[in-house]
Amino acid sequence: MPRTFVYKVNIMNKRLLNVGFVVLIDMLGFALIIPLLTFYADSFGATEFQTGLLVSSYAMMQMIGAPILGRLSDRYGRRPVFLISIFGTFIGLLILGFANSLWMLFASRLLSGLTAGNISVAQAYISDITDEKNRARGMGIFGAAFGIGFILGPAIGGALSVYGFAVPSFVAAGLAFVNLLTVFFFLPESLTEERRAEIMSQRKAEVSITALLAALARPVVGSLLWVRFGFAIAFNSFQTVFPLYVLYKFGLGAQQTGYILAYIGVVLVIMQGGFIGPLSARFKESNLLVTFLAFTLVGMIGWAVVPSVPLLLVAMFPMAVGAGSFNALINSAISKAVTPDEVGGMLGFGAGLESATRIVMPAVASYLLGAFNPSAPGYMGSVVMVFVVVYAYINLIYKPASVTAL
Repeated sequence: MPRTFVYKVNIMNKRLLNVGFVVLIDMLGFALIIPLLTFYADSFGATEFQTGLLVSSYAMMQMIGAPILGRLSDRYGRRPVFLISIFGTFIGLLILGFANSLWMLFASRLLSGLTAGNISVAQAYISDITDEKNRARGMGIFGAAFGIGFILGPAIGGALSVYGFAVPSFVAAGLAFVNLLTVFFFLPESLTEERRAEIMSQRKAEVSITALLAALARPVVGSLLWVRFGFAIAFNSFQTVFPLYVLYKFGLGAQQTGYILAYIGVVLVIMQGGFIGPLSARFKESNLLVTFLAFTLVGMIGWAVVPSVPLLLVAMFPMAVGAGSFNALINSAISKAVTPDEVGGMLGFGAGLESATRIVMPAVASYLLGAFNPSAPGYMGSVVMVFVVVYAYINLIYKPASVTAL
């Protein structure tokens, strides 16, 4: 094996581990405060409507910020955008820790959401340092780091909350500061000077509703963005009301719910960190995408109809396998379906569409659960997933716009 090839592989693996660590710390800090926001807002006398706005405000600003940061990273490099976005997160978390009124909570979440596009920048970074053969493996490492942070964060945040709601916020701010130092000292730029000069010489990429609609109308990447959007609608109908669902249907408390979510998270991490790379090396990504969407559909139907907790755990396995695998594969596929100068922006559009569903779906799913029965969001999500699977099969396998795209 040529020495140059081994050297390049080692460099790639080192950078993948570095960016994986950045994502892990970023997600850990984010997940630390998720379970506490409702109680934090309540301590300032927030109404249920104001609390809902507080939760949605982060997703709303992320929907705006992710495409912008992604486009900026295409033109000026991943590293400076990383530093700016993490610094914004750091300031937002400090505001959260020092908050003495409801408006400060809103200011914190708005700023943190606006600068949360570093996730799409991390995906673009992985796209830069991997070739098409290793892209899905790289995205799997990203997903595994993301999942580990999401598993550990709520537990640590809950443990720290006994010392006051400000303490988890300051710890999360400390993690953001560690991330800032990590990127500054250990994460080199992934875009070469030549590649950046080439991008800068091209027409400036537009970040607007018009540009998003144009992207959605494109043959290959448009289909992938629509699939990601539909999947997010269905999955967020599950994710946003799951604690209420198990409380109303099975009478489970916070501790038991945490165990189930940890079980789901472990399956997600195993799939993304251990299996996506080998599977994507053997099978076409389009076939894998449709297969794992079908897995998610099976789990979604099971979530809606199961009569007991043991059967719920059985149903959650294909849900976790499908969702965890899909998220790694869809970002890999999007990055391959566009030119290199568009990668950050297109991944940002995908993140923005996903964020848009997190603005709307908590209210929709909660309404269905309260107005009808605990399984109603599951039925709705199942219907949406049927359309997503059929659409993905037609546009990615049966009549793909480009045979070689995926």
